[in-house]
Amino acid sequence: MATVRKVEYYVVLAPHKPGAGAGLLKGLQQHGVNLLAMTAFPKGIHAQVDLMPEKPAALKAAAKKMGLKLSVKKTGFLVQGTDRAGAITGILAALGKAGINVIAIDAVSAGWKRFGAIFWVKPAQVAQAAKLLKAK
Repeated sequence: MATVRKVEYYVVLAPHKPGAGAGLLKGLQQHGVNLLAMTAFPKGIHAQVDLMPEKPAALKAAAKKMGLKLSVKKTGFLVQGTDRAGAITGILAALGKAGINVIAIDAVSAGWKRFGAIFWVKPAQVAQAAKLLKAK
C-alpha cells in the first residue's frame, strides 16, 4: 500500500558544474533543512533543482541566508510505500483514467522493500489529483 502526499516544492537554479550540487545541499544541511525529495537536471547553462522540503519555512529562511533565489511555491506529489512489481502502476492508471496527465515522474527503490516517487501534474489538475489519490 502506498501513501500519497501533496507537497510544496521550490525551484532554484544552480551552476551546472562539478560540486555545485554538493555545495547547495551542504548549505541547506548546515541550516537544518531536511528534504523529502529533490531532483535536478540541466537547464541551459544552469541546473534546475527542485527541492521538496519537510518544512517549507526552513527552506525559505535558509535560502535567504544563502542568497538563493527560490521560485514561487509549486505543488507536487510524494509517494512512499512497499516495493513490489508494478508498485506505482495503480496510481498512474487512476490518474490516466481520470484524464490527468503526469508531466514528470521520478521513482526509485529505497531498499528494505520500500519505494518512493515524486511526480507532477499540471497546476490546474493538482486539486483533482489530490482528491482522487486521497493525498494528505
